[in-house]
Amino acid sequence: MLETCYQREFPEAGCDEAGRGCLAGPVFAAAVILPEGFFHPLLDDSKRMTERNRYRLREVIEREAVAWAVEQVSAEEIDRINILNASIEGMNRAVARLSVRPGFLAIDGNRFRTGSGIPFRCIVKGDGKYADIAAASVLAKTYRDDYMQALAPLFPQYGWERNKGYPTREHREAVVRYGLSPHHRLSFHCGGDPELF
Repeated sequence: MLETCYQREFPEAGCDEAGRGCLAGPVFAAAVILPEGFFHPLLDDSKRMTERNRYRLREVIEREAVAWAVEQVSAEEIDRINILNASIEGMNRAVARLSVRPGFLAIDGNRFRTGSGIPFRCIVKGDGKYADIAAASVLAKTYRDDYMQALAPLFPQYGWERNKGYPTREHREAVVRYGLSPHHRLSFHCGGDPELF
């Protein structure tokens, strides 16, 4: 069972991102402040949830959270500043858009920095430990999936409605056959023999 938050002294925002390992599309990041004692039996690390349950939980989170925000960092920005920095930038943007300023940030992962002055803690696999980080993972994942679903009909050769931009065999083989789209991350190894990347 997930703990609601990492600490209880200050209002806490859980932060996570989605799409870090993709070949195409932005990385999305979310920040969520949950009410004290929040619990939902379906909430978990978004990667362990079904797509249906992620969307069900998104409605609950958006309705019941004290505050939430989702931001994206484009493929062009990822190429310019690298994926780690883009993920950190996305989380900082999401925190800055919260309607309530948090007093503490619980960050999924092991690297973060901020100029906000808000204290933070990096928590490896935090989305499987704390509800506020799990909630952020659900929002980041579902908003990113929506974005890639909307792009998919414009670039049907890549199968984004199925792979969401992740480096599946189908996606890698499509890149070899058709080349890169304007939404691919040029700094990622997208070309060449699909067996090699």
